Amino acid sequence: MNEIGTVRQAKGVTRRELLIGVGAAGFALAAGPVSADRITTSSEGLIVADITIMGGKDKIPAYEARPSSPRAYPVILVIHEIFGLHEYIKDVTRRFAKEGYYAIAPELYFREGGVSTLPDIPAVIKVVEKIPDRQVLQDLSAVVDHAGAQSWARADRVGATGFCWGGRMTWLLAAHEKHLKAAVAWYGALGPWRGRSDEARPKSALDLAEQLRCPVLGLYGGADEGIPLSDVQAMEAKLNAHQKAGEIVVYPGTPHGFFADYRGSYREDVATAAWKRALGWFAKHLKA
Repeated sequence: MNEIGTVRQAKGVTRRELLIGVGAAGFALAAGPVSADRITTSSEGLIVADITIMGGKDKIPAYEARPSSPRAYPVILVIHEIFGLHEYIKDVTRRFAKEGYYAIAPELYFREGGVSTLPDIPAVIKVVEKIPDRQVLQDLSAVVDHAGAQSWARADRVGATGFCWGGRMTWLLAAHEKHLKAAVAWYGALGPWRGRSDEARPKSALDLAEQLRCPVLGLYGGADEGIPLSDVQAMEAKLNAHQKAGEIVVYPGTPHGFFADYRGSYREDVATAAWKRALGWFAKHLKA
């Protein structure tokens, strides 16, 4: 039986702004003051590696993690934020591995030299605006193919999750990749990226709702200044109208980036609840 999309209002949480004024090596410029709540996940009991994946003639850098016990595990692609593949995304990759997945996170800005050394967010956006969705989706499909070919991977149980920019790409990948069985999009834009469509980004998540190939869980903050609640409601309506398996959860009073424990936007209670919900979603569709 399909689970038809529904927007659920989750319980609010107490606002927390615990910041310390120090930098952290390995984080993108997004970190700024690093949150006192930053999570560090050990690689104990895991096999982790920096690898390269062939995408056509290009070598895509990636970080992978899986349990050390020799068996085949469901696969989860971890799609980074606008700030690229930095330590927070690697930590999330290890978190999924701790839960019994082969998790793999590609660096999708490698052709542009990455963005971690850029001076500010406008400079990052200037780079990212030039990267076409088509190229990103091709790279992600190459990662899916690579993962599925590994002896420790379940090629028939592949999921994807992404944050912010990666949340948007998660929706797009769910409409593009035939091997995807489940997806979780964290506060990814649903309408046109930065309010407009162009040659690089011709379609929004809302435009592609009818084409979704797998169940998608969307996790959103009710106080997200960059994603209108009207877009979230519109996606819920489209999921219902097209009989697509999916669910959208909105956490009232919660900002964008509530899961990013290295930033001031982090909300521990919401992040914990949303993580549990994401794990449940993947368990249902990739492990059942």
